[in-house]
Amino acid sequence: MIQNTNFENIRYAQEGSIGILTMYRPKALNALNKDLLVELNRAVDMIAADKSIDVLVITGEGKSFVAGADILEMKEMNSEQGREWGELGASVFMKIEKLKAPVIAAVNGFALGGGCELAMCCDIRIASENAKFGQPEVGLGITPGFSGCIRLPRIVGAAKAKELILTGDQINAAEALRIGLVNNVVAPEALMETAMAMAKKIASRAQLAVMYSKMAIDKGLQSDLDTAASFENQVFGLCFATADQKEGMTAFSEKRAAVFTKK
Repeated sequence: MIQNTNFENIRYAQEGSIGILTMYRPKALNALNKDLLVELNRAVDMIAADKSIDVLVITGEGKSFVAGADILEMKEMNSEQGREWGELGASVFMKIEKLKAPVIAAVNGFALGGGCELAMCCDIRIASENAKFGQPEVGLGITPGFSGCIRLPRIVGAAKAKELILTGDQINAAEALRIGLVNNVVAPEALMETAMAMAKKIASRAQLAVMYSKMAIDKGLQSDLDTAASFENQVFGLCFATADQKEGMTAFSEKRAAVFTKK
């Protein structure tokens, strides 16, 4: 495993073609402060430019994924500073969502406020049985600031999102699974093993097709049906210009495992 030690508030490592990004402020339950977000922004730019990364896994150090934003840092902000803080977090999370590589959140412990929002900007969410999710901001006199009001209704539906945001209630992993906020719930000791197994499975597929599929899904969620269908047809056609399509279908016909080359 290759590790990058150029960060203080996060840790980054690479295992094969899988990147592993860990929020690392364990004494603060990995709460998001400005320094962490600035480092996270730099790390995401680095990952986006690294063509060797097929899948990214995001998790938290210790007993928490991300317990929220750093309240002590936010406490004395004025309106303009609050808006700039929201814009910083939202922009970093948007970069994560728009990564070409699929992103898996391995959620251990608390994923509250900014932590829930970080998990939601990932493509797939796997939770440990002790995970807790919520958007508790209204209890602090603020709204969700890192696009929680935007992503949560897209994932769980408007009514359930309004319930969670307007009450500020926390939910456990089982309830998160029931409402579709997470894909899977596993024992805490199996969390990273499960996330890495899924990452390796995705990495074993034709990566251009994986990238185009992610793009088509995201485009479909943001477009009318006709526009979305047209875009899907475009990327479907582009696949037939790739060596991986020829290899995949040839391997299928020859009853052997495909060897993809990202070409």
